Amino acid sequence: MTPNMTPDLSHNAPPPESTWLKVIRLLRWHKPAGRLILMLPALWSVVAASKSQQQLPPLQMIVVVILGSLATSAAGCVVNDLWDRDIDPLVARTKNRPLAERSLSIQVGIGVLLVATICAFLLSTYLTPLSFGLCFAAVPVIAIYPACKRFFAVPQLVLSIAWGFAVLIPWSAVTGNLDSYAWELWAAVIAWTMGFDTVYAMSDREDDLKVGVNSSALFFGKYVTFAIAIFLAIALSCLVWLGQDLQLGYAYYLACLTAALIWAWQCKQLTQIEISTDFYQNAFGQNVWIGFIVLAGMFASSLGIA
Repeated sequence: MTPNMTPDLSHNAPPPESTWLKVIRLLRWHKPAGRLILMLPALWSVVAASKSQQQLPPLQMIVVVILGSLATSAAGCVVNDLWDRDIDPLVARTKNRPLAERSLSIQVGIGVLLVATICAFLLSTYLTPLSFGLCFAAVPVIAIYPACKRFFAVPQLVLSIAWGFAVLIPWSAVTGNLDSYAWELWAAVIAWTMGFDTVYAMSDREDDLKVGVNSSALFFGKYVTFAIAIFLAIALSCLVWLGQDLQLGYAYYLACLTAALIWAWQCKQLTQIEISTDFYQNAFGQNVWIGFIVLAGMFASSLGIA
């Protein structure tokens, strides 16, 4: 009798992914850039608001902002994936998300969302009444954003407004109000978010057209690079305006100059006929570094170091 000569390769198969790892992918914790790019404007806000009050950034508020941005980002990711669980499988960039590939159930997704929301709520109780109210005002914006791509031509604007709450909430927590400085930083973050997220959306244009959803990258069409340049120029102008009003030092302006040079280089790259698909992801990561550079310049200036 001839023995079965088929090799047993089962021991070479990768182990099944645990539920916890799937939850980490659901929350995008394996891709920290998206979490940081929400956290950074909130930290800008804490530092700038403290400077406006001629005080040091309160450590407790920094901790609350860091944890709060992680909880809010987690909730936003789950809401997004619940809305898009039938669309994401049709898009190359998102087809492997846990809810899209059905490796996590809707019930698990909702459970994770509840935990993230409870954590965000508990953290919000450390804030002032105005900040607490702003947290609740942000909830419908975060919840409706993923659906906007189905009926609103520029859904990135809704995302930008959601990002704007990352400025208003910490600012009001530090100062107890929303003064003109807060709105200068808010405008900078709105414009910055429109810029970097439109670049990010450019990678999905073909899939978005196929699926039939909207994005700012599609809305601006052949003028998309010009629109991105305008948004980033507005962001830079508002940051410089804020620096003048708060009398920040040369370290801050050096940070703004660095941001301007990187943004100019990105816009130049976007004018090329052939653009690598990796560029859009890399540009997103570069904006995270820009956020850190601006934060470092703002922090050094607020402390009077430079």
